[in-house]
Amino acid sequence: MPPILLAALMASAPATDTRPPNIVLILADDLGSFDLGCDGRKDHRTPNLDKLAAGGARFTQGYAAASVCSPTRAALLTGQAPARLHLTTFLPGRPDAPSQKLLHPAIATHLPADVPTLPKLLKDAGYATGCFGKWHLGGKGHQPTDHGFDTFYAGKATTTPGDTEGGKGEFDLTAAVAGFAEKHKDRPFFAYLAHHAPHIPYTARPDRVTANAAAFEPTYAAVVESLDESVGVLLKKLDALGVADDTIVVFTSDNGGLHVPELKHERVTHNGPLRAGKGYLYEGGLRVPLIVRWPGKVKPGTTIDTPVITTDWLPTLADVAGGKPPKTLDGANLAGLLRGSGPPPDRPLFWHQPHYINQGSRPGSAVREGNWKLVAWAETGTAELFDLSSDPGEKTDVSADHPDRVKHLRAKLAEWLKAVDAQEMKPNPDFDAALHKQLYLTPDPSKFAPAAATPAEWEAIHLWRKRMDAAVKPTK
Repeated sequence: MPPILLAALMASAPATDTRPPNIVLILADDLGSFDLGCDGRKDHRTPNLDKLAAGGARFTQGYAAASVCSPTRAALLTGQAPARLHLTTFLPGRPDAPSQKLLHPAIATHLPADVPTLPKLLKDAGYATGCFGKWHLGGKGHQPTDHGFDTFYAGKATTTPGDTEGGKGEFDLTAAVAGFAEKHKDRPFFAYLAHHAPHIPYTARPDRVTANAAAFEPTYAAVVESLDESVGVLLKKLDALGVADDTIVVFTSDNGGLHVPELKHERVTHNGPLRAGKGYLYEGGLRVPLIVRWPGKVKPGTTIDTPVITTDWLPTLADVAGGKPPKTLDGANLAGLLRGSGPPPDRPLFWHQPHYINQGSRPGSAVREGNWKLVAWAETGTAELFDLSSDPGEKTDVSADHPDRVKHLRAKLAEWLKAVDAQEMKPNPDFDAALHKQLYLTPDPSKFAPAAATPAEWEAIHLWRKRMDAAVKPTK
């Protein structure tokens, strides 16, 4: 699949407004696709995000560009697939270990300096640009201010819960964005707010944990509620500044919710009815919440069922801002879809994960075309086929019943992998087949369903976690 040229994707007429809109892009960390009330979660309290969705568009099939954080963040800021960037796992990634049949490829250690970014594009278009919160794309010499942001405020990943703080730095970051918006209210601004919530470790006010006692995981629910409240604070600030009607707000997550326990937490979230979670090429790892409010352009209460992906936001926001886009893009322009004036993009979606991930997932690639999804496994050369229209939980592999469909999707996937120069894996000379089976196959962590798990299954998954943490060590 050749690079997508933005000019070929312009589905809508240029904006006629004399001033382009402000852009507030809010990224949650490890928030599952069904963690919000507006997406059907009954035991989480998210009134502000529900209101945001009611005032704009809610996507039912939003996808992350990867199942873990760093590659999705890179894709968000560049419009390029993680496979093209050679940044396909979280930084710094997992070490090779005897339990792994294949060796990890060497990945980029930071966001490549020569790749155009959304903040650079918007800065050139006259925007003030600010990054607030989690970066996770490189250290010294590769910070947000090295990639087009005028301002960077990291905040803290974990804070002491209190009257003015939820426990994940939500309100501190929100205050910083509010100050940035007030400073630049008289010119277009771009605020990228990358929250640390609800990523582990979960830290929340005790009273809020108590108030969420009926939730699947009360502490997690409390963190989500604080995140929601912080979004409400920011939206009220935009109202107070008189810029809300001139601001497009995008809210999404970097990957699916964590479905297997880590650290000391017995429960995390669940992505039911989807399979698995963070780290996996199954729907639970890739599907994310996605809300867009664009007053005067997006009709309130809109529901969009079109599958979209993280890489779509650079070409979309380039259209919105009137900026000059880079030539190499892997995303589609959604501006027409949002305005209701253009057709949905008609293209496959691709993922490439040449890694073993902390949550127990194995390396592979995936493609979705229409309602068909193929997951191809690097270790075995085999593939699974799912019909998402009837089986969104990917419970039944129907590859044997549709050999022509498998052949077609394999060819599509192979073409794309070649086009983006995707990295391959090599055999591990220190491979321990017995240990591999114990950690990746028996049990299969992708089949662990937290919402329906019995006490014995919880005990088994905790034992698996201890074994996994002990086994993943450098071979040399």
